[in-house]
Amino acid sequence: MLTSAAVCPHPPVLVPELAGSAAPRLDGVRAACRAALDRLDGDVLLVVGGGERTREHGPEASGTLRPFGLDRVYGPAATPTLPPSLTVGRWLLGRDPDGYQEIAADADPAECAAVGAKLAASAGRVSLLVLGDASASRWELALGDVAGLAGPFDAAAARALGAADAAALAGIDPAAARAVRAGGRAAWQVLAGAAGADPFRGELLAEDAPYDVTYLVAAWTRAGS
Repeated sequence: MLTSAAVCPHPPVLVPELAGSAAPRLDGVRAACRAALDRLDGDVLLVVGGGERTREHGPEASGTLRPFGLDRVYGPAATPTLPPSLTVGRWLLGRDPDGYQEIAADADPAECAAVGAKLAASAGRVSLLVLGDASASRWELALGDVAGLAGPFDAAAARALGAADAAALAGIDPAAARAVRAGGRAAWQVLAGAAGADPFRGELLAEDAPYDVTYLVAAWTRAGS
């Protein structure tokens, strides 16, 4: 049963060592992520993020940010296998979770829902750290009408995450997410599947759009818990 969730973005620049002198720009987002993580109350903690394909990784898995310029491995395994989203999640936690769930970035909503339901049923009290960015298309000179689509998409995602509205997350159109290059759609829909029709309280802890990418941070807790 899902009891709580933290929803965080996954840009590698969240890691101060990688961001360098620009690190203070995301101090507010980092603080919001820590606040969301502090509210997790499950007995089992699983990390969910997008990647090339849908697969599970054990708690011993590791990831690296070497492709982004930081020669460091996060996790106990000598050979990194985690995609960047889950690697940033491991860094945010500062410890090994009970497992990782990679979801294919192009997974359809039904697959995402099924994966989420399976995660929620994996233990009596499950918490999720869900990694996902909103639009990456808010630059002023975007081609076509992408710039005009990104704002409404992000606003709708922020409302759904802040209200713990699983139905709204489940209803996100994959084509709309692709149009604005929102990397979090599949992971958010895994969260929706894990929550199902159960009532949750949500709070949007941060909404920022540096570097033309929108970062949303939210915390969900089971109503009545």
